[in-house]
Amino acid sequence: MHMAIKDSFIGELKHESTFTRTILERVPVDRIDWRPHEKSTTLGRLATHIAETHRWITTILNADEFDFAAAPFKAHVASSQEELINILDTHVQAALDSLSKATDEEFNKTWTIKRGGQIIAAPVKKVAIRGWGFSHTYHHRGQLSVYLRLLNIPVPGMYGPSADER
Repeated sequence: MHMAIKDSFIGELKHESTFTRTILERVPVDRIDWRPHEKSTTLGRLATHIAETHRWITTILNADEFDFAAAPFKAHVASSQEELINILDTHVQAALDSLSKATDEEFNKTWTIKRGGQIIAAPVKKVAIRGWGFSHTYHHRGQLSVYLRLLNIPVPGMYGPSADER
């Protein structure tokens, strides 16, 4: 029996978003301007970016291309814990809704990423979702765990206990 591609993604998103929520709940919003290095993004922007990242799943499934030149980026920073978690919940729910409607044929279509007339990449959607929607989140979650450690905030375990939970 064939398992639909969407089922694996839905299961992973439901499971992993609980870890994402747990680490975002530890972000001290009174320190949103803190950064570990002058070249690093601020704590507030990093946390908000993590909360927003699953929007890529919806973006990828709802269009066959994305043009950065046509969608100017405006960096947002959540001003409260409630706003940060609301951003996460909104994007996770939208991603779950989009995934639940997607067919295997849709996952196998090409998604073209452009900047103006220049093609940056053209992966199939299931590969784009894995990279832009999932791995992207995990990468930044790892960064956030280092930020929390440097601020002496207990780091939650993701795939087992952290040093703070032993």
